[in-house]
Amino acid sequence: MSGDNSQMIADWNGRVGEGWRVHQERLDDMMAAYGEAVLQAAAARPGERVLDVGCGAGATSLALARAVQPGGAVVGVDVSVPLLERARERAAAAGLDLEFRRADASVDDLGPGGYDLLCSRFGVMFFADPVAAFRHLRAAARPGGRLVFVCWRAAAENDWVVLPQRALQGIVPPQPPPEPSAPGPFSFGARERVQGILDAAGFRAVTIAPFDAPLRFGRGDTPEAAVDDAVAQALDVGPVSRLLAGQPDDVRARGLAAVRAAFAERAGPTGVIIRGAAWIVTAQV
Repeated sequence: MSGDNSQMIADWNGRVGEGWRVHQERLDDMMAAYGEAVLQAAAARPGERVLDVGCGAGATSLALARAVQPGGAVVGVDVSVPLLERARERAAAAGLDLEFRRADASVDDLGPGGYDLLCSRFGVMFFADPVAAFRHLRAAARPGGRLVFVCWRAAAENDWVVLPQRALQGIVPPQPPPEPSAPGPFSFGARERVQGILDAAGFRAVTIAPFDAPLRFGRGDTPEAAVDDAVAQALDVGPVSRLLAGQPDDVRARGLAAVRAAFAERAGPTGVIIRGAAWIVTAQV
């Protein structure tokens, strides 16, 4: 495992990874439109060999494994032990034969190489050195292979971040925003940065297209239940827990009430629906 990515790897094997494992079903539901979009852009075909980068709990890997049959193969790589365990459980339950590896895709062995397709659903924004990481990935693909991934646009365009942060303004002390290029969910928010990284890594014919879709951030049989679900999810996998960490009980209570009120404004009969904004990126090796 890469030392440069050591903190990110620790996070995904600690509380962050456990939170995503616990909420795997609702997170897959929340991101279903984005997963479908990247799969459509990837257009995996029977017989192809595919590498799923940052495969997480395996939703994209399972779909790709079905698409490349007969004769194809899928390898999913991720740094998170809890998410890989869940991915293997899901593959076994589905009767699908695919391989999951614990690996830092930026530096570690990615299998036998010669992949026809490198694919990722929100798994490529965390590299400490993205140019080197994408060069490493490119080396694992066959000549003429293709790269397809979906990544978040800027945080300001994604209400699943903006909404709770705005609700907490004036309740918790403001935190300085991270550097736009720092590894994290929004490090690929700028189109020109993504283009520059892939150009420097040697990819050709790069396309970067905006993709917007609503996110069902909370779900339940009633709007009130959906709001409860949204708050629970935000505490485990969103920025709310970080912003409320270490706060006195009264501040924490006020903060949660404000976040609940913000989600309640977006609650409807099918859940708490908020705006999401991403890029669909394609390139050739």
